[in-house]
Amino acid sequence: MEPITLIIAAGAAVAGYYGAQTINQRKHGDLEAKVDKKLDEAKKDAEKIVNEAKEAANKIADEARQEESTRRKELSGIEKRVAKREDAVDSKAEDLEKRQKQLETDEEAINDLKKQIHEIRDKQQTNLEKIAKLKKDEARDKLLEMTERDIRDELVELTEKLKAEAVENAEEDATTVMLSAMERLASDVTAERTTTAVPLPDDMKGRIIGKEGRNIQALERLTGVDITVDDTPGMVVISCFDPVRRQVGRVTLEMLIKDGRVHPGRIEEVYEKAKEKIDKEVEKAATEAMREVGVLNLPKEMKRLLGELKFRTSYGQNVLKHSTEMAHLASMIASEIGANVEIAKTAALLHDIGKAVTHKIEGKHHHVGAELAEKAGMSKEVVHAIHAHHDDIDATTNEAMIIRVVDAISAARPGARNNSAEDFVKRMKELENVTNGFEGVTKSYAISAGREIRIFVQPEKVDDLSAIRLARDVANKIESTLQFPGTIKVNVIRETRAVEFAK
Repeated sequence: MEPITLIIAAGAAVAGYYGAQTINQRKHGDLEAKVDKKLDEAKKDAEKIVNEAKEAANKIADEARQEESTRRKELSGIEKRVAKREDAVDSKAEDLEKRQKQLETDEEAINDLKKQIHEIRDKQQTNLEKIAKLKKDEARDKLLEMTERDIRDELVELTEKLKAEAVENAEEDATTVMLSAMERLASDVTAERTTTAVPLPDDMKGRIIGKEGRNIQALERLTGVDITVDDTPGMVVISCFDPVRRQVGRVTLEMLIKDGRVHPGRIEEVYEKAKEKIDKEVEKAATEAMREVGVLNLPKEMKRLLGELKFRTSYGQNVLKHSTEMAHLASMIASEIGANVEIAKTAALLHDIGKAVTHKIEGKHHHVGAELAEKAGMSKEVVHAIHAHHDDIDATTNEAMIIRVVDAISAARPGARNNSAEDFVKRMKELENVTNGFEGVTKSYAISAGREIRIFVQPEKVDDLSAIRLARDVANKIESTLQFPGTIKVNVIRETRAVEFAK
């Protein structure tokens, strides 16, 4: 290669190197300029953020200082008020202490004066006893004796005059009060029945009787009533002295006739529903009676018995109507003579409550009713008024006398009572009570107007031989304790059931 060529090549290489260096320096200068520019912008943004943060911090600090200043002012005001109250309390305490000391001083002075007065009185009494030559008690007795001797005739005359006026006015006032109460109250006259008739469709007669009479026997066994089908065409006659059982039997029979399905299993189901229905009627009757006379919040057990009186009669009177009528009369008379109206009308409403259980508990209804009221937590005045509304117990309160009077008024209305029906019911109850006292007897029903007593026994306690012996013992006891016309059939029923469930 020629020297000239080498020189040219070397010069070109040097020129290229320096050219590349120049280009690189220019690029580097541009990058540095961009970086510097970015740094300047970042510094400006940072300064702006710092300034804004400083301003926000200053603002928050100013608000905190203002809030602290406000709170300090409030605390200062509270401290001033507390200080004033403490000063006032201290002042009152000082005043009270001064008054207490003054009272103690006054009390000591009063005690001293009392002692001086007692001493002076004792000296005067001693001087008087020396002068009169009599003791204090002797002087008082002589003075009373002289006064009595001087005014004895006048006292006797005044006493006789007051007694005569009291007797005359008492009779007149009593007549006025009773007439006023009677004319303000009108009540229905009720009649007692021991039978109930239920319409019987022609196609239901055979179903009610059942095969070999099993359905009607099941009805009589469950309800305790006597059912007669053939005596009256198109009617079933239900007979029972106990009106509650008669109502349950009537409702049971009506529901069976309406349903159309009659068999022993269905009869038991309907019987339970009928009992529930009668229970609701009892609850409703009690609530209405209490609302009518204004007697509220009776104990639950007393309310139940009161409702049962709707289905009971006494000498032809419906007992619940008789009781509400008496409550109205008692309220009127009590307000006239100034007696306690609440006690009077409560006792009047509950006076015959014992009649709801006299077929279950032995004893006179007013004694039984008083025991029930006492167990239920009724007041002593109400219990006494119930206990004494007949003549075998003395009435010691005005309210008890009112109950006795209004009971006589209610019973004395023309046509209000019928003795023959009441005597019949009494005989039926006595007949059932005689049998219920034997061991193993679960329930007994007097049916067929008392010509038959049907007794149900517990099969696990009374076997077949014992049932025969029980029938003979019941018959002997009836003969020895009761008086009755004709003969009474004693029917002992022992029923065993085996029940199991397939699952």
